[in-house]
Amino acid sequence: MNIRSLALAPALLISLALPALAEKISLNEISRYLNSLTTVTSAFTQVNPDGTISTGTVYIQRPGRVRFEYANDNTLVMASGGNVAIFDGKSSGGPQQYPLSQTPLSIILAPNVDLGRANMVTAHTETQNATVVTAQDPQHPEYGNIQMVFTSPTELRQWVVTDDSGQKTTVILGEMQKGGSIPSSRFSINNEISRRN
Repeated sequence: MNIRSLALAPALLISLALPALAEKISLNEISRYLNSLTTVTSAFTQVNPDGTISTGTVYIQRPGRVRFEYANDNTLVMASGGNVAIFDGKSSGGPQQYPLSQTPLSIILAPNVDLGRANMVTAHTETQNATVVTAQDPQHPEYGNIQMVFTSPTELRQWVVTDDSGQKTTVILGEMQKGGSIPSSRFSINNEISRRN
């Protein structure tokens, strides 16, 4: 072996030891994956706009339903029937409510996710073996956006919602349990209002 090939040998070994860089996952594949999710349960860690950390369990039932239960806290965020309700654990009043369509989370919960729609995706990059997609409602970009992080094979790992006031909330998912059934009562805003009164 000559000196030149000896010099190359360590570089070759290093390149063989490193995992191959993941290719950027296509928008079509991500849309297909999101549409294939029906019922999901996962632990989550949430980084709030003020830097505080919350943990809990999220239940998703596509289309249109989600429930965030926070650990050691009576706070609850749920979406159902086209509305989002935020139950403040410290308040005895009713929940804050607003249309689901006014939050970027509606993009994940839509009956038919189509990230190929004009002006929906504002960024689509590959970084650190993950594909990052930033999406917004093309008709209402003022509602904010959602930045989703996927690993390969296609799996949603986290999202960052930037709301209409520019506040960012990050949700990092644990191991997702897919399938199974979640009682529809778990997503009933009216049931929760009755339970808390």
